[in-house]
Order: sequence, then C-alpha cells, then structure tokens
Amino acid sequence: MVRIHHRYAVVNGYQIFYREAGPRDRPTVLLLHGFPSSSLMFRHLLPRLADRWHLVAPDHVGFGLSDAPTADTFTYSFDSLTDITATLLRQLGIERYCLFVHDHGAPIGWRLALRTPAAVTAIITQNGNAYDEGLQPEFFTAVRDYWREQIPRTEAGIREALTLELTRWRYLAGVTDETLVDPTTWTHDHDLLSRPDNDRAQLALFRDYATNLALYPEVQRYFRERQAPLLAIWGRGDPIFGPAGALAFTTDLPNAEVHLVDGGHFLLESALDEVVPLVRGFLDRHL
Repeated sequence: MVRIHHRYAVVNGYQIFYREAGPRDRPTVLLLHGFPSSSLMFRHLLPRLADRWHLVAPDHVGFGLSDAPTADTFTYSFDSLTDITATLLRQLGIERYCLFVHDHGAPIGWRLALRTPAAVTAIITQNGNAYDEGLQPEFFTAVRDYWREQIPRTEAGIREALTLELTRWRYLAGVTDETLVDPTTWTHDHDLLSRPDNDRAQLALFRDYATNLALYPEVQRYFRERQAPLLAIWGRGDPIFGPAGALAFTTDLPNAEVHLVDGGHFLLESALDEVVPLVRGFLDRHL
C-alpha cells in the first residue's frame, strides 16, 4: 500500500496543508493545483507516482484545508501565493524540483521558475497556461470586463464562477463520459468557496490574474533561455484554456512534448489512465 501523508506546516504565520508521498531521497515533483480545487485533485495521481518520486502537493492559501484569512488581513495575489509556496519549499529543505502545474498553479509555478531558474528540473503542465493563444475568448470575456472596471455588473459576471453550477461545469465541460467524474469534487470545492469572506478573496485573485498575462513575455523568454524539459498534457475540450495553449509551448520549446487528451479542464478525474503513462515516461527520461 502506498502511503500518502497529510501534513500541516506554519508558513509566514499561516497554516498550510500539504500532501506528501514517496521517498524523500528521490527527485521531487511539486504539484500546484488550480481554481477552484486543492491538492485533492491529485489524490489519484500521487499513489501512481510515489514508487519512484518524492511528491509534495500543497493547498494554496484560501483553498482546500489551508488557512483562508480574510481579504482584509491577507493580500490575495499570485505573488503572495508564490511567496508562501517558496517559503514552504525552504522549510521542507527542497532546493530542486519538477513543476507539475494546473490552472492557477501555473502562474505560481512560473513565478517560482523566474525567481530561481536553476531550481526547476523539468515542467509538467496539465491545462496550465502560458500563452495568449490558450485563453478561450468566451470564458475570458467576463474576466477581461472585470479587469477593465470593477463595478456591480462586471463583478456579477465573476461571481458566477463561485456558484455550484459553474463549479460543476468546470469539471464536466469537455468530458465525453460525465459519469467518470465524481460529484463530490465540485460539491467539495463549492463548500470551501462558500466559506465566510472567501468570495472577496477569490475576487481579488481574479483581478490579479491580469498580472499573469503581463508576465507571459518574461515566462516565454525563460522557456527560450532555459530550455527546460516540458510535458504539456491538455484536455482538448477545455473551455477555459484551449488546446492552442498547449501547442504554443513548442514556439519557445521545440522539444516540448504535447499531448491532447479526450477530456476537459480536470483530466485527472476522467483520463487518469491516459495521463499517468505520459507523466511516468516523461519523469523517467528527465528526472
């Protein structure tokens, strides 16, 4: 039986929950979850990798089982979430790691890579975007409206993303067989999104997401200069970050491995058996 440890660490005064598995003397894979999920999204993947690699999957502040301070007491930004993650890595004594990023986890991972390029040994991105081509226009119209001005009309459009209906949609859109997706995923996420004041925290992160697009040129330059091994596994039916975002990695990383898989935004729920061999093969070759 593979042992998955469920741990807490106090980081910059906040309690951070993280899952850890695998031998600590093996290469580390840092798994960074997206919105509106948590490290729970990796619950099926960790046991499939823990025989060979050391795995660490934290919950970001405001997500999962980590502390969710109010928006008045914590600055909800991707820089702040990166600060917490970087400090956690230092506390755990992790100096080098392969990034595994998804959705919100991608801009956190990109910031880590820009801060300490030599720390990143390889990159796996599962629907974790870094190019304008990946932004699905229909989804990002409301987001861009909110970036331009924060008024009741534009805020209402963003608040839709915090509803149970839209959380369910994130999991099921693009999935051929919806019965493969466990309904407790979106109900769990929605319960945590509904914590007191968490709506203001998530609104702040949606506002700050504009900084990630501004960072794309620097991230792409990092790809060109470092040429880190990269595996992009993408749900071809993802309504948020489209397949063009996966293919765009080859612009700056000609040797990037890109695989478009039948599925949507949360591939680990519906296409785990297709994803695992791709990840294991990549890690075998590059770690």
